[in-house]
Amino acid sequence: MLTLIILSVVLVAGYFYCVKNYDYWKKRGVPYVQPVVIFGCTIDPFLQRRSMTELFVEWYKKYPDEKVVGLFEGTKPCLLIRDPELVKRVLITDFVSFHERGLHPDQEGIEPLLSNLFFVEGDLWRSLRQRMTPAFTSGKLKAMFPLIVERAEKLQTRALNAARQGKVIDARDLMARYTTDFIGACGFGLDADSLNEENSDFRKLGKEIFRFGFMHGVKSVLKDLFPRFFRSVKFFGNIENQVLSLVYNIQKQRNFQPSNRHDFIDLLMECQRKGPIEIESLVKVKADGTPSRTIIEMTDQLLAAQVFIFFAAGFETSSSSTSYTLHQLAYNPEVLKKVQKEIDKVLSKHDNKLSFEAVKEMTYLEWTFREGMRMFPSLGYLSRMCTQKYTFPELDLTIDKVGIIIPLQALHMDPQYFENPEEFRPERFDPENEKESNKYVYLPFGQGPRACIGERLGLMQSLAGLAAVLSKFDVTPAPESKRVLDVKPQYDIVQNIAG
Repeated sequence: MLTLIILSVVLVAGYFYCVKNYDYWKKRGVPYVQPVVIFGCTIDPFLQRRSMTELFVEWYKKYPDEKVVGLFEGTKPCLLIRDPELVKRVLITDFVSFHERGLHPDQEGIEPLLSNLFFVEGDLWRSLRQRMTPAFTSGKLKAMFPLIVERAEKLQTRALNAARQGKVIDARDLMARYTTDFIGACGFGLDADSLNEENSDFRKLGKEIFRFGFMHGVKSVLKDLFPRFFRSVKFFGNIENQVLSLVYNIQKQRNFQPSNRHDFIDLLMECQRKGPIEIESLVKVKADGTPSRTIIEMTDQLLAAQVFIFFAAGFETSSSSTSYTLHQLAYNPEVLKKVQKEIDKVLSKHDNKLSFEAVKEMTYLEWTFREGMRMFPSLGYLSRMCTQKYTFPELDLTIDKVGIIIPLQALHMDPQYFENPEEFRPERFDPENEKESNKYVYLPFGQGPRACIGERLGLMQSLAGLAAVLSKFDVTPAPESKRVLDVKPQYDIVQNIAG
């Protein structure tokens, strides 16, 4: 009997703990999606029935006359932003109130590989961003271009071999191998050769990073409900030692000194040699209200974490975007011909060789790629966290420390901003046709101080890869492929590349 009483008390206490915030939006007069105990509004992603992006698109469409919609991720209140002016406020105008992503609330217990620019917050984020920005200047990117050309030539060779044999190629896998090889070269200084080796270790690592199973969902719920209790639970524990050892061994081979390879590890080791960095604090203030100064040191663990995110984000985003662009070109041959005509014209001026200058001249190819990212952004939504009490003057709405969701996929496909959004039309990105009002709607790389630091690098390697394929081959859909635009192409789209 005593056991039953204790169990009942625990269950009742647990229930009230889980639902204590579920009247948050009701109190503020904000329309909201009805939550489910423990899971909030996100039970479908937990059960792997639908992605978060799909849910955000659904809720975006469900409230067409609202500027914001209330949600609950587990037990935490979140606000879905539907209005471009509010997006601008969050990402730029009032960035100081929304500088956190909120992806890992327990920053003190963050696991080693997640101590990177994408996941960390506050002063650590600011110092890393400041130190890493020089890696992505125009001069550094131009110096990396020969590495891209080498991998692009291998990409052509793999496609040619398949065409000669009459094989069907999975575009998602093809472009992932290309981007993996490039990131391996400019990030690690290694020749991964994923394009030639079917079972390349680097390719296996890339697949493992983005393998999301049922236990990942369980970990996510437990860490959300009881962050301190489950602090030791890791998402990347299975590859942590592998990545840390790889980075350490590369440093050891270089005698822990920059090697003049000018790759990403060299840059980070140069950051270490400069010693601790002192910055103006985002989160600490003096008694007089002015920001304090804080000091951050680039440790070996931080260095490895930056290399990890450079690899993970660098190959995944570009490969998904380029493969989806190929998918659309296969179903839009009139656009394909325009792209190929431009590529041939530009290359003829550059001895039929890819170069940094040649890719810069391929404007229609860039419009095509940007249109692909409009229809299928690599990140379907952006996350931010309100870090202090904040009032949206347009809404007369005051919020506390709640999550902010900006649903990119939904905004990109809204006919209010893009006429006939299901139509693949690169001319939208002709400067003469672009709308200034869409500046805070079209956000495949984010916007503001936390925008993607590798935007220009990702754009450069993606355009070079597309140019390499399209300058030599036509792309057509394989007979068994499906034209389902609301399903990620890596799950069910196969492309045929014929010489």
